[in-house]
Amino acid sequence: MPRLSADDIEQLRAQFERQLDVGLHHGAQLTVYVDGDLVVDFAGGSTGPDGDETTPETRHLLFSCTKPFAGVGLHQLVEQGKLDYDDRVIEHWPEFADDGTQKASITVRQVLSHTAGIPFGEFDDQVGQWGDWDAVVAAMEDIDPVFEPGTTPAYHAINYGWLVGELIRRCSGQSVEAYVAENVFEPLGMDDTGIGLPDDEPDDVATLTGHEAFERCHDVEEGLEDPAAEYAAAFNQAAMHRAVIPAANGIGTARDMARFYACLANGGSLDGTELLTEATVHEATTTHAETESDGTLSRPARYGLGVWTGGLAADMFGAASKERMFGHAGLGSSFGWGDPELNVGFALVTNGIREESFEHAARVGQLSDAVRLLLQD
Repeated sequence: MPRLSADDIEQLRAQFERQLDVGLHHGAQLTVYVDGDLVVDFAGGSTGPDGDETTPETRHLLFSCTKPFAGVGLHQLVEQGKLDYDDRVIEHWPEFADDGTQKASITVRQVLSHTAGIPFGEFDDQVGQWGDWDAVVAAMEDIDPVFEPGTTPAYHAINYGWLVGELIRRCSGQSVEAYVAENVFEPLGMDDTGIGLPDDEPDDVATLTGHEAFERCHDVEEGLEDPAAEYAAAFNQAAMHRAVIPAANGIGTARDMARFYACLANGGSLDGTELLTEATVHEATTTHAETESDGTLSRPARYGLGVWTGGLAADMFGAASKERMFGHAGLGSSFGWGDPELNVGFALVTNGIREESFEHAARVGQLSDAVRLLLQD
């Protein structure tokens, strides 16, 4: 099986440190698992403009890298027979829609593949209510489809998490953060990761910093619209850390995220712990929806069930990625992926939010390519 030599690891370290040296972010972590073994675990820079040293244990805001964690929780409940991918959401959440309406046709599969047709709505701007789960549920019950369900892949940047989180609560009897902690994070030893930050833990999350685009990069008008600095300011607030936002406020490390992807790349099991069966992993990481222009992000996209899949020129898996690769980005900041062919789990976590979307893809893709090319030599 392919391995990384000591020289390979030093070459990779030089590329990682180069991104810090040129100021792409104040601090970062890079972790790589190969064949279930931790082989790269870098950390460098600082936790903010005037922060402490970034270590492998420094916790970061993961933004949408959170989505697959919640997604795996829902996949587990499918395996347990609590629901099925082609069930309508109203079968488990009757108040979600009036039977006979267009919205009532939305299925669990469509929620997971970003084809549910409710990618955004008024609640997106009501940030002060995001910490109130009753308000979340009411908003999702009130929202009307933007697109006909099942017809248009459109990234559900925040609503994905509300929908998946409430389905987990309805089918398991536990809140999404409690269920995922008990059934995903704890079994796999992801000790520094959670959805939101519990009240009894210190708020030691690295400070997010927004960066304007470098002049050499033209604005290609893709991605989310708000400036990076605005997202950084909003998510640096303690209230955002303490809330439960299953699509956006996972808090953790690259070490934990890479372990998560190493498990899935290995068929759903790692070190004697099975998160999912191999058949479920294959179903989740197969492309279920594809578009040349995503209804939210205005760029090509491929969606599995709770993850993105690779093989597109516009993705962050690398310049020559394959469709069987799977993973997820966090807003202009972090990215994690698994490659079942090479049996690799990869995670880059930073505290520097690049403007959407070219610079983010370029810096992540550089390191993704380096790992895969070194393994294929």
